[in-house]
Amino acid sequence: MQHIAIVYHSAHGHTAHIAHHVLDGARAVPGVLAELVRAEDLAQAPDRLLRYDGVILGSPTYLGGVSGPFKTFMDSTGRLWKTHQLKNKLAAGFTVSSLPAGDKQSTLMSMWVFAMQHGMVWVGNPILPEQHAGVPYDEAANRLGSWSGLMAQAGHGAAADAFVPGDTKTARMFGQHFAETLQRLGGVGGAAARQTGEEVAA
Repeated sequence: MQHIAIVYHSAHGHTAHIAHHVLDGARAVPGVLAELVRAEDLAQAPDRLLRYDGVILGSPTYLGGVSGPFKTFMDSTGRLWKTHQLKNKLAAGFTVSSLPAGDKQSTLMSMWVFAMQHGMVWVGNPILPEQHAGVPYDEAANRLGSWSGLMAQAGHGAAADAFVPGDTKTARMFGQHFAETLQRLGGVGGAAARQTGEEVAA
C-alpha cells in the first residue's frame, strides 16, 4: 500500500473543500491510502511526514503566497531538510483564491521550491483544459489552465462549497493522477525514507 498525506491549511473552509475532493480522487486508486492532515497540526510534529510516500500540499493564496499557518508548517521541517529525510518522496500542490488568477502561480512556486529543497519529486497537473473540447467553461476540468499544480477559484465571501463543477472535478482528477503516479513509481524512495526516519528517531 502507498500512503499519501494531503497537508492543508484552510481559514474559511474553501481550501478544505478542495482538499476533500483531492482526497476522493486519490482514494479511488486501489492500493492507495490517503488522509487529510492539517498543516497546523503537522507543524507541531513534522516527523509525521516520514510515514508517507507522497505529500500533496494545499494552501489558500494570501497576498501572492501561502498562508501564515502553512508557512509555519513549512518552516517546521528544517530538521528534516538538514537530514534529507524527505528526499525522493512525491510531492504536489494546490491552491485556492477568490480571483481566476490572484497570483496563485507564486503560491504553487513556493511549494515547488519547498519540495525541491527537500529533494522531493514534483508531480504536476497534466489535465488538458476541457473548454477547448467544447465543455462549458464552468464545467471544464483545468478551466484555469494550471500545469504546475491545481488551481481553484472561490468567490470572495462565498460559502466554503461554492465552487463551480469544473474545479471540484479537477481536484478529484488531480488526486487520482497523483496516486496513480505514486503507484507507477513504486513509492519512489518512501520505504527507504521511512527506514531512515526510524534510524534517526532511534
